[in-house]
Amino acid sequence: MATILLDGNATSKAIRAEIARDTARLTAATGVVPKLAAILAGDDPASATYVQMKARASAKAGIESVTYPIANDAPESEVRDRLAQLNADPTVHGILIQHPLPKHMDEPSILSELSADKDVDGIAPISLGRLVAGLDSFHSCTPEGMIELLKRYNLPIAGKHAVVVGRSVILGKPLALLLLAEHATVTICHSRTPNLAEITRQADILCAAVGRAELITGDMIKPGAVVLDAGYNKVEGRAKDVGDVEFESASLVASAITPVPGGVGPMTIAMLLRNTLTAAARSAGFSLEPETV
Repeated sequence: MATILLDGNATSKAIRAEIARDTARLTAATGVVPKLAAILAGDDPASATYVQMKARASAKAGIESVTYPIANDAPESEVRDRLAQLNADPTVHGILIQHPLPKHMDEPSILSELSADKDVDGIAPISLGRLVAGLDSFHSCTPEGMIELLKRYNLPIAGKHAVVVGRSVILGKPLALLLLAEHATVTICHSRTPNLAEITRQADILCAAVGRAELITGDMIKPGAVVLDAGYNKVEGRAKDVGDVEFESASLVASAITPVPGGVGPMTIAMLLRNTLTAAARSAGFSLEPETV
């Protein structure tokens, strides 16, 4: 059986088309235009590029996007004041605090002040806590995108053994919780896990989210496993970024696999836009469920 390439570009394009359609429905019915506000503190080039990508994708979906740049040496109070203003602004439906923040700022403390109703990136402590408790919340966009990709390709999750390699608060941990919510049996591995290959070879669904270039090789994968690679790593001497999975060897073993780039990454922005639309619809009391005849 040929390995299925899980195409995040094509899947996210279809989702963004759905978002544009539903945004138009919302605006026509209520006059509300979904609005996403991004706080961009510091001078990290990757963060600036990412925020620009989100702004372009928002515009195509009919979502208004505004960015608030803050100097790298600005006091922490400037971020907190801007966040308080956006929390209180009823025309703003989603707030993105682009991370990482400058090192002198207390990022967890700042995130704790973000309104859960507007945390469309799903990374504030209250959102993560609600996920742990099984309560309604916005989910961290990259893990949510990985789950959505599995669903769009009709790949079963319930009853499967999922192994997550990585335990970050914005990726590994929420991904494990989302897999649990879909009734998978979940194992989390990390940098201190001994005999990593023995565990990864047990996975029906293997999720690489550790940030180490090509850590997972084909001989570490169970034949027929589904492999999701959330890694983006620069390697000296190579023109393109690579994932946490060594793609060539893994693709010979896996039944389905995400490429890097073009796999998990595009899904992240699609989930951010969908969350922003959902937040706007909730604020307007508008149902996004398809109309029945």
